[in-house]
Amino acid sequence: MYILGAMLCLALTLCSLNFSDRGGPRFMASLTLAGVVYLLAMRVFFASPLFRKRVVVVGLVLAAVWHIEFLRLPVGADDDVHRYVWDGRLQRLGYNPYLVVPIDPAVKALHTPETRSLNHPELPSLYPAGAELFFRAVTAIHESTFAMKAAFVLCELSAVFVLLDVLRRRNLGAHLVLAFAWNPLLALEVAGSGHIDILGALLLLVSVGALMRRWREIAAVAFGLAVAVKLLPIVLLPLYWKRVRIRDAALAVAVVGLLYLPFLNHGRIPIGSVGVYVQSFRFNDPVFAILERVAPPQLIAGFAVLIGLVTAMWLRSASSEWSTGAVVWPMAASLFCAPVLYPWYLLWLLPFLTSASTLPVLVWTVSVIPTYLVWHLRALGHLWLLPGWVMLLEYAPIAAVGAIIVMRHIARPSLNRSADEPLPLKSYGPTRNFRIRKLRSLIRSIH
Repeated sequence: MYILGAMLCLALTLCSLNFSDRGGPRFMASLTLAGVVYLLAMRVFFASPLFRKRVVVVGLVLAAVWHIEFLRLPVGADDDVHRYVWDGRLQRLGYNPYLVVPIDPAVKALHTPETRSLNHPELPSLYPAGAELFFRAVTAIHESTFAMKAAFVLCELSAVFVLLDVLRRRNLGAHLVLAFAWNPLLALEVAGSGHIDILGALLLLVSVGALMRRWREIAAVAFGLAVAVKLLPIVLLPLYWKRVRIRDAALAVAVVGLLYLPFLNHGRIPIGSVGVYVQSFRFNDPVFAILERVAPPQLIAGFAVLIGLVTAMWLRSASSEWSTGAVVWPMAASLFCAPVLYPWYLLWLLPFLTSASTLPVLVWTVSVIPTYLVWHLRALGHLWLLPGWVMLLEYAPIAAVGAIIVMRHIARPSLNRSADEPLPLKSYGPTRNFRIRKLRSLIRSIH
């Protein structure tokens, strides 16, 4: 594990040196190497029930090293973090980010050198109220992209401690925290580019941890706050059915409602440019692109949400016990059918990839790496379009891993047992108990 950790640190260090040419040959080569090493490490982690505490500590220290390397780098010219700083600045100046269009000449004087290069300046903000208030809080401390990235790294660090508690509650080895901390997407999209998704993932993890402790009020409120960061976890609602009380759910709704009070426009809840996002934004959308030929985008977006909800309902009915895998699959199904799937959207899933049952999604966090090629192609003057062969590279490994798991699952119960072979041990439960009761009654009669 020390060797794999050192190799991962070297690969991500080389990646950080080429961060300015995202998607370029050297960037892609080093990031691909990091992804392969990460998968090799996960193979060892999942095969071993326990590691020494020293291995976990060294692994986290190595993760801190490459995170610092990415944190010190300047962000891209049009990374989302510029929009975060702009939205926080607007709120502090008394403006509503859902109403103000950054390119409007009337607000030209409000820009700073870091906010002038924000992406899609022709659109108002689309982030929910929880994210907007976080932007305001960070910019109140220091108004810069570096401060925003540092805040996200602190969220990631907090997620490590919460995840350690969740693993302990589930009687799993603490070394599985490295399945989260070592994932290359974290360094790249949290410390490097700075994305709000890590805050939502932290809140969702807090909700899961609170539910395991039966702190139902905290679980409900944390889930509501996660939805108020981005709408993706809304598909997990069925998992909370009968696990939180009605009053807990009402408290969560009230808290989320209070977050929107500063942004109300004539008594209406603002949605910003969400409609334009669904109507026009496209990236890495194989399912959505097919369905869009026969149905309007708003309907297909609703279908993506429905797929996630149905998956969560099925998992909730299949097992009464809480599992992190139940958190992963509904969101993964919804993302797979979404109109846009950027690599950092998978940050929501990373804290819950701590078992072999989520292996296809774990592979997805690495197979998504080829999509960064689009950034390089755009810098060369090409259209913002993901080539079909890149999507094949992304989704073929997931399909292959899924097929292998299904075949093993089918083959496992049919090991060609003969009719005379004993049934599994669990089948002896009732018969064994009956014999014990008969033996006890015989002993009592003898006495």
